[in-house]
Amino acid sequence: MRFSGKRAVVTGGASGIGRATALRLADEGATVLIGDIDEAGGHAIADASGGRILFQRTDVLQAGDIEALMQTADDAGGLDILFNNAGAGGSRDPIGEISPEDWDRTQALLLRSVALGIRYAAPLMAKRGGGAIVNTSSVSALGTGYAPTAYSTAKAGVLHLTKQAAADLAQHKIRVNAVVPGFIVTNIFTRTLELDAAKTSQADAMIAQIAADAQPIRRPGTSEDIAAAVAFLASDDASFITGTHILVDGGMTIGTRPSWDPAQPSLFAMLDKLK
Repeated sequence: MRFSGKRAVVTGGASGIGRATALRLADEGATVLIGDIDEAGGHAIADASGGRILFQRTDVLQAGDIEALMQTADDAGGLDILFNNAGAGGSRDPIGEISPEDWDRTQALLLRSVALGIRYAAPLMAKRGGGAIVNTSSVSALGTGYAPTAYSTAKAGVLHLTKQAAADLAQHKIRVNAVVPGFIVTNIFTRTLELDAAKTSQADAMIAQIAADAQPIRRPGTSEDIAAAVAFLASDDASFITGTHILVDGGMTIGTRPSWDPAQPSLFAMLDKLK
């Protein structure tokens, strides 16, 4: 019960990584307030939680909604933990084609919302003597080819914002870190395609197979994998950690495929055959 007596806010908590994290924090003793535009999903998780999880409709594109979410937590007893997680895939257009409006909306959804979450949470945490903030970035922040350009750029911004905020808020005993997921089987990208249930299931299976083939740990990542990392960063077990990130990617970024897949010979292995 690492979070007994703690109060947490999770944005994007009605599904996927946010839902898994809300459940993990609640299972370890926290009272969790989730914010999401998915009212059905939000009420469902709250209703099934026995009072451990509460829901407030929150559109993170609206600064007032973010501020109101943090204030609700404070009014109910205070705010100790914030998981800035809400997001979607954003525009898929390449940089040579994306409209200014689509670019701005993607940045607002994925980066501005994180900045404002920190902005409105920090004063509330400071008056309680500290707190822990965890932001969701992405493996796409570390390299190209993992996700669309606008999404990847925003997630890279989240990593740098995490460092800046950690420096700014250290004086208030507020730690700020990020979690960096790899290929996780959630609906973050398929949701924007407006697929029916059968095709969504097919897409999820494709993502799972691609993920399992793309990394040394040969299984797709799950929301629970990310929730475990978030819970660690939010806990006192990480009390000496701030301004950094945990990469949860199944080893995808450790090197080129020949470095971990015996079926893909490296250049040196091929040269050795010439001896």
